[in-house]
Amino acid sequence: MPSFKSFVSDNYRLVFGYALLVAVVIGCHSLPRQGTSGKEKKSGTDPHKTWRDFGGGPDQSKYFVQDEITKSNVNQLKVAWTYSTADENVYQFNPLIVDNIMYVLAKGNSLVALDAASGKEIWIHANLQGIAPRGINYWESKDRKDRRLIFQMNNYLQAIDALTGKSILNFGDNGLVDLRQGLGRDPLTVTRAQSGTPGKIFENLLLLGSSTGENYMSSPGDVRAYDVVTGKLAWTFHTIPHPGEYGYDTWPKDAYKYIGGVNTWGEISVDAERGIAYYPLGSPTYDYYGGDRIGSNLYGNSILALDARTGKRIWHYQLVHHDLWDYDLSAAPQLVTVNHDGKKIDAVAVAGKNGFMFVFDRVNGKPLWPIEERPVPASTVPGEQAWPTQPFPTVIPPFGRQDMTSKDLNQYFLKPRERAEWAKRIDSMGTGLYTPVSMTRETLSIPGAVGGASWGSTAANPEKGIVYVRSIDWPSVYGKVEKRDPPKDDESGENAVAANGQSIYATNCQACHGADRKGAVGPQLLDIASKLNFEKFQQLVFSGKGEMPAFPHLDEGTMRRLYRFMSETGDARAGGRPAPAKNQTPEGPVVASGGVPKGQELRELTAAMRNASRQGPNSYGVPYPDDAKVSATRYFIPPGWGLGYPFLISPPWSSIIAYDMNKGTIKWKIPIGQDLQATEEGGKNTGVLRSQRNGMIVTSTGLVFCTAKDGKIYAFDADNGKELWAGQLPTGTQGLPSMYELNGKHYLVVSATVPLVWGRGDEKTKPEKPAPQGRYVVFALP
Repeated sequence: MPSFKSFVSDNYRLVFGYALLVAVVIGCHSLPRQGTSGKEKKSGTDPHKTWRDFGGGPDQSKYFVQDEITKSNVNQLKVAWTYSTADENVYQFNPLIVDNIMYVLAKGNSLVALDAASGKEIWIHANLQGIAPRGINYWESKDRKDRRLIFQMNNYLQAIDALTGKSILNFGDNGLVDLRQGLGRDPLTVTRAQSGTPGKIFENLLLLGSSTGENYMSSPGDVRAYDVVTGKLAWTFHTIPHPGEYGYDTWPKDAYKYIGGVNTWGEISVDAERGIAYYPLGSPTYDYYGGDRIGSNLYGNSILALDARTGKRIWHYQLVHHDLWDYDLSAAPQLVTVNHDGKKIDAVAVAGKNGFMFVFDRVNGKPLWPIEERPVPASTVPGEQAWPTQPFPTVIPPFGRQDMTSKDLNQYFLKPRERAEWAKRIDSMGTGLYTPVSMTRETLSIPGAVGGASWGSTAANPEKGIVYVRSIDWPSVYGKVEKRDPPKDDESGENAVAANGQSIYATNCQACHGADRKGAVGPQLLDIASKLNFEKFQQLVFSGKGEMPAFPHLDEGTMRRLYRFMSETGDARAGGRPAPAKNQTPEGPVVASGGVPKGQELRELTAAMRNASRQGPNSYGVPYPDDAKVSATRYFIPPGWGLGYPFLISPPWSSIIAYDMNKGTIKWKIPIGQDLQATEEGGKNTGVLRSQRNGMIVTSTGLVFCTAKDGKIYAFDADNGKELWAGQLPTGTQGLPSMYELNGKHYLVVSATVPLVWGRGDEKTKPEKPAPQGRYVVFALP
């Protein structure tokens, strides 16, 4: 069996050169170029001085070089302009800025090009329903005559002309690249192939991961590269190895035929000078039971370094063996230069959901400080073989809490009787890092399935070797494991156990969306019928989206009862904002609508989903292939995925941690944000519950900007964490902020579209009437 430590091919030599993007001045295009006096602005060559990439640049450092906004004047930042999204959608979108054009998502999932100086609309490509929510990619040819926006939508790649906003039909097959193709599975059974994050442009390639779903028989998480001009597949790396590939013997025979996941759904970082791409990989599926995947499961939960041009493996290091806790890696690996043992080393720092930070030489994968394999608890679930050891850093301290007892219960939000009941309940649970779930008792895991560091959670000052992590402490409470035997031959999804819509909702949805459907962990669902017809609702529930898990075990009849319950008792006004009509043309300079036509493909996908959902009743789902040499019995944790009780633990709930990677030490740590309900009860420095999906910007002037999901964006002193400024937003925020320069002036832009939720999440602040619309808010010095 191969070693779990990093592997470097003996005969691999780095021969990559570094090609600078040469900018040329060309005449005006058909669109007016606002603020450039009729001349094209020369394209920048320093990736840290522009924000034309998701995360700012290839290295995902969120680092921005500027000299205007400093520690002494940051408190003078004011709102320069805002742009209304004109709908009630929550946008996690990271705006891109190229020359004087800003690209945003707004107006019913439309791509909108704005004048970056004023917010004036240039063009709108409307109704891109199903577009990957967190961002898009920008690419331009060396002569700048070909400029395109490349994005994922409904499991396809599409491209839009960045200047005109119109679809590019010679990309792929009549404008479409089917991401379900080439995964070694029947494409009509692949329901999730795109990622919520946009991937990464390197030279003429789009490096792309995927969100595969988290259930049995999910699709494999192969990482792939596509030509940005033709759409052709350039290379594939099998993250679940095929016969003859390195790591194949860390799985059962032919596991690649039925195991899914091991995917990069988060952020890819690229060392552009060396041509090395760094992929944070997630866990194999099913997340909490691995009896069908006995072994260490390479490349699950690994940091993987690939030749960005060819997809050849350079090195890897597995950070969780045989994952049973959903400890995906998704935060951007941070590429920094450090002084280590008297030498200057180019390193990569990797932060995980489990609260650990690991640091490696980015060229050869050698850990900068020793990593120990330590014993961890065994599993008692039949057929399971939890891996006996897990990697632990020996020098670098963890950034998040990794244990919880009844003494750590929250002093806010819990009534005395509740507190006593939870104390008794927690004392009877299995707790502690790497404790597997059980059939005989509940299990508490911290960091939980969405705790620690996730996408958008890391940033760096690359030259100084300082890495910043946004971390949340969110315990997961898992119920007792349940056994599901395969259905009998005469059973089908159509005659599954009958249940009314309300009980279906309570079993599958209530933990995240609340008993009143006003939103808890997840968003409110009161007006679902005004947002989604049944077919789109079925696709969403079957496949999942973002952090929402998939529910493929719900057959069509069950979904219709659930949809009817949510529709008949919904109130479109209860959320505080009127729901817009779907697929109507928004106001403004609309140049196209809907992307590339794809009706037939989506009808085929819907039919495939229905067929798959009928494969078995209750929670069994799609069966294994006939030749799979594993038991047909499956084990599940009860629905909810452990996400229902983030309020159990005492504050702080969200923090920023600054690491000095020259020493392997924590430089400072502070709470980020403040919960309003806890403040009213006397709380200070609490952080914010559920503070996922927020981001940072680090500047060369010594600032760290960070959103906090409490309706503010903060600026901190990068050297000591002192708060220097807090900018008020009209509502809460998700996604990454961006920074850009235009005509010598620097701007900070934030997407503020998220309803504010305080305390336990079952009570919302009362917004003004009418409630504030979502906006992109741009700050600048006066």
